Amino acid sequence: MKFNPIVIDNWSRKPYFEHYLNKVRCTFSMTANIDISRLLKELKSRGIKLYPALIHMITTVVNRHDEFRTCFHADGTLGYWDSVSPSFTIFHDDEKTFSSIWTLYSEDFNDFYSRYLDDMKKYGSVKQFAAKTNEPPGTFPISSIPSVSFTGFNLNIYNEGIYLLPIFTMGKYFQYDEKILLPLSGQFHHAVCDGYHAGMLYNELQFRADACTEWLPNYTAFR
Repeated sequence: MKFNPIVIDNWSRKPYFEHYLNKVRCTFSMTANIDISRLLKELKSRGIKLYPALIHMITTVVNRHDEFRTCFHADGTLGYWDSVSPSFTIFHDDEKTFSSIWTLYSEDFNDFYSRYLDDMKKYGSVKQFAAKTNEPPGTFPISSIPSVSFTGFNLNIYNEGIYLLPIFTMGKYFQYDEKILLPLSGQFHHAVCDGYHAGMLYNELQFRADACTEWLPNYTAFR
């Protein structure tokens, strides 16, 4: 994963970045329901797990937009990654704790899903905060609270307020009329993206869920 430095003086977003990072440091959350009716039906028919499919969907859309890959490098340089990978949580039901695992992203779902299954086999029972070590710098967090269909979710991060990558949290899916809806909350930094960008992300996620037959494997290789 290559990191591309941003020359702030040549950056069209410079006034917004400086305002929301230095003058009024600001993050915002957005929660919306994703219609996963078609996606869930296709996944069940093909024997594919929902969680990694959603992780792949989110990561694919994130990787299509520089705004969601912009951050500070470890050396303090502002820039964006060519590609990012997901770092996601898994729940240990016996101890009611969770661990974080990362899986290298591939746009090809088959490749990513195979890596996910391999990581779960190796690290799924490791009861540590970071179950899989050596996490690369170009990752962003995804988590799930499958016990509640929340209507809003906000993370309060008490640091210097310079974490710029998005953070996603899924809720419990539920039925409404003839649809199956999944609440998804995103935490964003206003210095690098606006409501327009967040709305665009949710719209693209819905489009991808509706078009799942175009990217899911057309065979039950993972049964």
